[in-house]
Amino acid sequence: MPLLKVSMWAGITKEHKAELAKALTDTMIQVAKVPAQAVTIQIEELPKENWATGGVLHTELFPPK
Repeated sequence: MPLLKVSMWAGITKEHKAELAKALTDTMIQVAKVPAQAVTIQIEELPKENWATGGVLHTELFPPK
């Protein structure tokens, strides 16, 4: 059944991951008409320095505040 893969910058809290997983699962239930038990979500956290857009690293595009 559905496997949703989410890649994001490292540092999201466990609570935010749980909130994201619940929201994505609820959306799959509503749109794809599958049971919650069928939805698997894989969250991959990567350092900001491993991302680039337009040839510029995200550490430069999105510096710490």
